[in-house]
Parts: sequence; structure tokens; C-alpha cells
Amino acid sequence: MELMLAVALISLLMVIAVPGYTSYVDRARVGRAIADLGAISLDINKFSLANNGDFPDTLADANADWRIDPWGNSYEFLLIDGLNGIGGVRKDKNLNPINSDFDLYSKGKDGLTVSSLVPKKSHDDVIRATNGQFFGLAVDF
Repeated sequence: MELMLAVALISLLMVIAVPGYTSYVDRARVGRAIADLGAISLDINKFSLANNGDFPDTLADANADWRIDPWGNSYEFLLIDGLNGIGGVRKDKNLNPINSDFDLYSKGKDGLTVSSLVPKKSHDDVIRATNGQFFGLAVDF
């Protein structure tokens, strides 16, 4: 009887502890992705300053392609200049582009994304928006 009580108590503690730990790990990964996006954004802006205001075509051009997001995927970069509003630029709920210079983001935990931030596929994306004034989860933008 004592053994069954001990097993039940341990099981109860696991039911309480595991979701809390998982939530903590997820928040830590999002925090790391936000920090990485900030650092990559600085690298891109340094490249721009050194090249008469021209942004790099790829993250490799800015020596920022070596970072991998916390979920094992590469960060996504899209230069907006010259696209004239077409292509895969990230858009808010009103379908307005969230940046005017470049898009920089992680596809998040599920590794899926679409250009609009509204569909569920994009909710866990960690994004840079309003030209670097916002870094965080797409669902919070």
C-alpha cells in the first residue's frame, strides 16, 4: 500500500512538473531566438553602413548565416528593397508589410510558416517587425 501511495505521489508531481518545465524550455528558446535576431539585425545594419546603405542579398553576405535557431533551423532573411510589395514579405492582419527594409525571422517550434502572420502556422514564428522596433512571437505582434 505504501509503495502504491509513493508511486501515486510521484506521478502527481510529474503531472504538475513536466508542463511547467516544458513551458520554461519553450520560453527560453523564444528568448534565445529573439536575441539571435537582434544580433543578426545588427550584423545586417553594419553591412549596410559599410556598403553605402545597401543591404546584403543573403545572410552569408553579412557573415550572419552561421546561426541556427533553437529548433535547429536556419533563420530566414528576405531583402524587401525592390520587391514592390510582391513576394514572400511578412504581412500583418491587414496584409500590410511588417517591415520596409528586410524581413528576418525564425519559423519557430513547428518549423512552418506563411507570409501572413494571421494563420496558425505563423503564430509560433519569432519575428523582427517595424524595422527592428519589435522582436518577438508573431502572435504577440
